[in-house]
Amino acid sequence: MAKIIRCKHCKRLVPANPRVKNQRYCGSKECQQARKSEWHRKKMKSDPYYAQRQNQSRQRWCDKNRDYWKNYRNTHTEYADRNRELQKQRDQKRRRRCVKMDASDSSAFEMDASGEICVANTGGYAIPDRDLAKMDASKEIYILIPISSENLAKMDKIDIRIG
Repeated sequence: MAKIIRCKHCKRLVPANPRVKNQRYCGSKECQQARKSEWHRKKMKSDPYYAQRQNQSRQRWCDKNRDYWKNYRNTHTEYADRNRELQKQRDQKRRRRCVKMDASDSSAFEMDASGEICVANTGGYAIPDRDLAKMDASKEIYILIPISSENLAKMDKIDIRIG
């Protein structure tokens, strides 16, 4: 009686090939491609020499085919249109994260012990993690470094007024 395995990619039960030890994939073309892709991904992570050669090969191809993407976008207008729309969405998402503050008066900043600015407080409003701040009406330079709320709770804070 033949041994039955469950394919790691398609999840179907298939008879195992007796010549393949530790078989985890069936013989379908799609599943074999998934097996090869997994092997390549692991090899790139575990073998720096292999990864370097692959990157060099990719770079040589790009150097020989400089106009590839320009030609592809010209011949595949659906791809270019979709990419343009997705880029608009990414730009809008980034703009929504931007906080505009009037910094004409001195703002209080909480700093950690190393002296790096962590959070800006203006009138009791703290800029949330991962937000960007646009400062107006001031010649002072402010540097904001986003940090997570867990790390903020662990830090020794020093209240410094800049102005």
